[in-house]
Amino acid sequence: MSISDIFTSAAGQLDDRERLRIYIEGIRERAAKAVPWGPDTVGLPPQAAENALLRINDIAFYANARQEIMAFADFCLALLETHGPRDAGALSSGGAPPAQRCRCCMLRWPCPTLREMARLLD
Repeated sequence: MSISDIFTSAAGQLDDRERLRIYIEGIRERAAKAVPWGPDTVGLPPQAAENALLRINDIAFYANARQEIMAFADFCLALLETHGPRDAGALSSGGAPPAQRCRCCMLRWPCPTLREMARLLD
């Protein structure tokens, strides 16, 4: 399931921020449950030339990827927490919902940060 599938849910369900939060929490949860990666658990791609430095870099990548993915997911969740909607305090006309602004950057909701996160994670 891609994030675009999540964003196409029916009106009245979870908002974009909440769907993005659930998506990122899922990534973090899967990374936390994953077996630590290492040369014995992940097949390393064959090297055209036996370059020890390339092999060390591959092993370092696999060894650190689990923790780095979890840290990145925590970072994304913190961004979502700070960039949330708030009532802009404006009057609405008719049955229109009141205008909302981001509680962090004070731009119209959804703010560019949330839109860009959704675009990049799609």
